[in-house]
Amino acid sequence: MHRLLAAGSTVILAAALAVGAGLGIVAALNSTPDQPNSPLVSFRTDPTPAPTAQP
Repeated sequence: MHRLLAAGSTVILAAALAVGAGLGIVAALNSTPDQPNSPLVSFRTDPTPAPTAQP
C-alpha cells in the first residue's frame, strides 16, 4: 500500500510541476514586449533614378 501511495503522490507532484512550468513559460513569453515590425532594408519605389557619382 505504501508503494501505491508513493507512486500516486509522485504522479500528482510531477503533473503539478509540469503544469506550473508550462504556466511559467507562458507568463514569461507574455511579459516580453512585442518587437517592432520595421524592415531592415527598403527599396526605392519612385520611378526617378537615384543620383550617381560623377568621376
